[in-house]
Amino acid sequence: MPEEPRDLDREEEEGPASTPFDNPLFLPVLLWVFAAWFLYDGWFNPEMEWLKFNRGGFAVSALLATYYTVRGVRERREDRERRGQTPR
Repeated sequence: MPEEPRDLDREEEEGPASTPFDNPLFLPVLLWVFAAWFLYDGWFNPEMEWLKFNRGGFAVSALLATYYTVRGVRERREDRERRGQTPR
């Protein structure tokens, strides 16, 4: 009969299983993709009819992506410091 690992953190055992959506950089990556899409449609695609919408969408998603990127990087650094790991 296999033995259970004994050196697991209690916090990890009791918490819910993590998903890819729990990663603090998931939302910034998604927002950067939207920003790139709006950038292309607003400035580089000559066949677009909704230029103001795409240019505004680029501005909003780029600002949000920048904010959440900074926030996600800070959160990852804090997690590493809490665990006692040094950044690579």
